[in-house]
Formats: sequence, C-alpha cells, structure tokens
Amino acid sequence: MNDFLTSLGSIVGTTNIRTNEAAQPYHTDERNRYHHAPIAVVLPKNTAEVAEVVKLCVAQNPPIAIIPQGGNTGLVGGAAVLPDHPSVLLNLTRVNAVRQIDEANRTMTVEAGVTLEHAQQIAQEHGLLYPLSLASEGTATIGGNLATNAGGTQVLRYGNTRDLCLGLEVVLPNGDIWSGLNTLRKNNTGYDLKHLFIGAEGTLGIITAAVLKLFPSPVDTLTAFIATKDLHHIVQAFNTCQKQFDAQLTAFEYISPNALNLVCDQFNHQHPFADDTQAHVALIEISHTSTQTDALNALHQSFNHHISAAIEQGFIKNAIVAQSGTQQMQFWQIREQISAAQKRVGKNIKHDISVPISAIANFVEVTCSQLEQHYPSIEPTIFGHIGDGNLHFNVSRGQAFANANALMAAETDINQIVYNQVQQHKGSISAEHGIGLLKKDWLEQLKSPVELNLMRVIKQSLDPLNMINPGKILNQ
Repeated sequence: MNDFLTSLGSIVGTTNIRTNEAAQPYHTDERNRYHHAPIAVVLPKNTAEVAEVVKLCVAQNPPIAIIPQGGNTGLVGGAAVLPDHPSVLLNLTRVNAVRQIDEANRTMTVEAGVTLEHAQQIAQEHGLLYPLSLASEGTATIGGNLATNAGGTQVLRYGNTRDLCLGLEVVLPNGDIWSGLNTLRKNNTGYDLKHLFIGAEGTLGIITAAVLKLFPSPVDTLTAFIATKDLHHIVQAFNTCQKQFDAQLTAFEYISPNALNLVCDQFNHQHPFADDTQAHVALIEISHTSTQTDALNALHQSFNHHISAAIEQGFIKNAIVAQSGTQQMQFWQIREQISAAQKRVGKNIKHDISVPISAIANFVEVTCSQLEQHYPSIEPTIFGHIGDGNLHFNVSRGQAFANANALMAAETDINQIVYNQVQQHKGSISAEHGIGLLKKDWLEQLKSPVELNLMRVIKQSLDPLNMINPGKILNQ
C-alpha cells in the first residue's frame, strides 16, 4: 500500500494526499451519517491528473475503487466510502479553472471544482446570469450539481442543472477522457452522451468540466411573501401567478407554518406575518429583463392588482412586497436558512420528494394524517419548490419522540409511510438530492425490474469492474 501511495504522490504531489486524521473531514458527510475512511483522499489539479489516478487504481490487483467528491454537501451519502471496498476518495475542489466565457454565445466552460457561487459571480461580472441557486452554493460544486442534477429555487423558469448544461468532459472508468464540451444548442449527431453522466451521481464516470448555459441578467425583481389558509390555496395562488406572469415568474417557494416558525425562532428573523403564525406562506420572485424605465413600476402595479383580486376571491389572505434589495435578501434568507435551522435543533429525517403539482395538497394532507396516526404530535417541517412539485418533507424530533435516538429508530417506518404516499400520488422519492447510499434500497422497491435492469446494463457496460462510486444508486 505504501507503493500505491507513493505512486499517487507522483501524480498529484505528496502534499495533495490526505490520510488518517487529515482525511477525516473529507469522509464525514454533511449529515454526519457516514464515516468510513478511504485508503487516501486525493486532490488532483486537472483532468489529466484525474485520468492518471483512475488508471493507477485500475492497474491495482484487485482494482481500487474511486469515490468522486465535490463540496461534500450531499445529503444521501453519494460520496460516502463503503467499508467493504478499499477505495480512494477523489476530491475535485482543486480542479477549479474557469476555462472560457463566451458572452455572444452565452456559455461558460468551467471545471468541476468551481463552486456554484463562483460560477454565479463570474457570469455576473460579464453581465449574464447562471441561474442555478441553492442554499449550499458557497460550497457545492458544479461537478456535484451535475452529478445529482441539482434543482434549486429557479427551476420554474430555467430548469434543472441538466437543462443548464450543453456539454461535458468526463474521465471514464478505464481512465480515458471523453471531451464532449459541446457549445451548441442544436446538435443531433448521435446519442447525447452527456445525459448518461448528469444525474448518475458519479457512478458512470467522473465529470471534470462542463459547458453551462448563461442567460440575460434580470434588470429588476419583485420579491414578496403571500399568506394563505392552507396548501390548497398555495397551489391555487401558484396557478394564478403562473397564468398572470408566465416566464417572468422566477420562483414560487412554499414554507409550511412549522418551517417558518422554526427558522424565525432559530435565526431571530421577524415573522413576515406575526399576527398569523399558522399561515401557509409562499415566497414569490418575479423578474424582468426589460430596460424600459417604467417596467418595474408596471410589474409592481400588475402584481398588486393580482394580489388584490386574489384576496377578494379569498385564496390569499395577505401579502408583503420587499421594498429594497436589502429586504429582498432578508426574505430569501428566511427560505434558505430552513435546513440550517433544522440542523440546529438536532437530527431529522429528510424526504426530497416530488409529486404532480395538482397532487401536492392531497399528498401532504394524507401523509401527515397517516404519520399522526402512528406518531401522535408529529409535526413535519415542509418546504420546497411548488413550481416543479418538489417538497422537502422533513421530520424532526418535536414532541412526538423522546430523543433523537427514538426519532431515528422510527426512520424506516416513517420512510415507508411517506414513500408509499409518494408512489400512490405518482411521484418520485428523489427530486434533486439523488439516491446515493441512503435511498438505494427504496429505489429497488419502487422501480420496475425493467428499469433496474436497464440501469445495471448501463453501469456494467461503462464500468465492468464496478470501481467508480460502487454501491451507490444500485445494489450490485
């Protein structure tokens, strides 16, 4: 093994290898669920080094598995080390060059270790927008976003990460480099191979660079909270907003009463509707790219008229429009700090699910009712992206469980109730976080044998040695 580490050092430099205690921060996941140590953490600087590391691992007898890792912000153990697979944890945060900005083509070519926040900043410096937006954007990397097909708060207008990518560069499981950095929006020359790797969670190859779509930056945005009686009215408000504002509607984020009260308590935010703390709330963002001076005033007038009509019809109770850029940021902080607020109060059981928008309210009602029957006083914390049907349906200890251990002991039963209802409502058990280790057994239960077999055929074809992120998504 010393010879192997020496060979790794000759590729990436000995200062870019972590072992023992120095490796610990890398192999402990965001939720502190997985802790197994790799042989080493390796931090290459470029695609060529990644390819050489892969070839070295393939050449070992037996081959040594490779676990690709970005910012380590994943929530399902997608970059966790398996105890029965000697492996190298390949951290890509040093593979972080911005290779090209093409303003006329509205594209940006970046390497996998570039953080989402940095990609946003680079686009902004060129008067453009990279619209993917996540609470973890300061740490999450473009490679990780692509590997999980991340969603975020602006999918409604711009799509998932898959929709924001034109081309990829990937190191394959045999060490070959596929350079598919296509910058074309139309290219029908055979299979669109990038889609094999986007959302594959690093199980088919290691993404090292990507061509990202850029968009005109909004000239102005309107940000508002609305309050309604229940989730049915939230969905109604979304449908009317979408009809009224169409592509100008950038975000429509739902926050349940439990979620809003929790984040306000934990971060000392002023509750936007302090006299109605049981209101179901949505954070709305509407933007425009027009340079006409009266465009923002017209947008505000249209929104105010829309809200007045909704209040008159009875499906919106109240609304607050941000009056400054600072207040807009404060509104978004409330939404983006919900997960951190949950983390502050202890362990929680997370469900990143999606159902058809028309089924959202019924799904939540039925699921909460069934959970209450089994665990009286349970209070799910629910928030998410109404515009694409994605809810984060999370369960904290609350009053229903004596302690964190009691909560986690109920995890399988709670998951069964939630995922059964997801299936009943024709939804998905993973909207944007991925499958990883955490959900692969559920995937086996919920996907058809035909689908699972197709996935295994693809995995076996590209990675016959099962050495790239083994044990994730599929039970081998």
